[in-house]
Amino acid sequence: MARKNYAFTSESVSEGHPDKVCDRISDAILDAFLEADPEARVACETFATTNRVIIGGEVGINDPKLLEETTARVEDITRSCIRDIGYEQDKFHWNTVNIDNFLHEQSNHIWQGVGGTENREEGAGDQGIMFGYAVNETPELMPAPICYAHAVLKRLAEARKGGEARVLGPDAKSQLTVRYENGAPVEVSSIVLSTQHLDETLESNDVRAIVEPYVREELPDGWITDKTEWWVNPTGKFVIGGPDGDAGLTGRKIIVDTYGGSAPHGGGAFSGKDPTKVDRSAAYAARYLAKNVVASGLAHRCTIQLSYAIGVAKPLSIYADTHGTGEVDEARIEQAVAQVMDLTPKGIRTHLGLNRPIFERTAAYGHFGRVPEADGGFSWERTDLTEALRKAV
Repeated sequence: MARKNYAFTSESVSEGHPDKVCDRISDAILDAFLEADPEARVACETFATTNRVIIGGEVGINDPKLLEETTARVEDITRSCIRDIGYEQDKFHWNTVNIDNFLHEQSNHIWQGVGGTENREEGAGDQGIMFGYAVNETPELMPAPICYAHAVLKRLAEARKGGEARVLGPDAKSQLTVRYENGAPVEVSSIVLSTQHLDETLESNDVRAIVEPYVREELPDGWITDKTEWWVNPTGKFVIGGPDGDAGLTGRKIIVDTYGGSAPHGGGAFSGKDPTKVDRSAAYAARYLAKNVVASGLAHRCTIQLSYAIGVAKPLSIYADTHGTGEVDEARIEQAVAQVMDLTPKGIRTHLGLNRPIFERTAAYGHFGRVPEADGGFSWERTDLTEALRKAV
């Protein structure tokens, strides 16, 4: 039987965290190639450290001229990302950082295993397992700890960029411990927030005075109590941040990107990968299905697992777990999700409209629990399958 009374902790990191700087650059480059060719194949990795950004990986695009033109834009795209995030430090400045671009053409062997032909359906870009999760403890159908950890940092970034809190720097981390009673979140027992600040004279109490109003603004009424422990910049000053303070790398924040540890993770990162890679697209599909199961009232909580083999189109397995909260048997949900959505790589991309430049915006504050956008961004957060699922079961 699932525990009813417990505390659970999740963390988030800001767009200025070194790893998130790299995720942002990789996804912005991906978007540029998808804008040039919706069928572009991209696997872009970024490494950032003091005064240097190194970009590598593979790109496949049909038009050699477009490939050359888009590759030539990589440096400008990188500087634009760093500038928008807000880095103008002596040893990591958008205008002076050294950028090395080592992107190269995709292997023909990978292309032949994945690409579809007249006689062969397009296969998955790699083997792997992907998980999706949803729970009805927040309006976003996300676990409360990660949902609000993201919200706090996103609000601080808005205040920093909007001029309300200019003294804050781009690099920050949050961590919330949420206490549950009878399986529902009721309060925050501890708040950990470390944020870069540009004024070297500020102490921890000064920073808390700046950030506390924004934290309270984002958390539900009554969740912060007299018992809530606050740990704001607990080590003291935090002036040097970003890749100058610690190296960054694409794909190192996979738990932050998903469910904050509340659900399993298949292990594959998202950023920099085009939607033929099921690491990304099938994880989006699994979240989409799990969210629609919960939104339809078939369960209060749902985990969906999908598995694939490289070069094979159909998923090898579909697994559903409603954690004892389901209104119907899990086997019926497994059958239903396969009926309402084509779960081949091409079917996922078509259903969710993923062959478009919509990925840079996913690089910070989570890939899930976001609002679906008019241009197709966060399409996997729609709840438009609820009626079909109810009929299918």
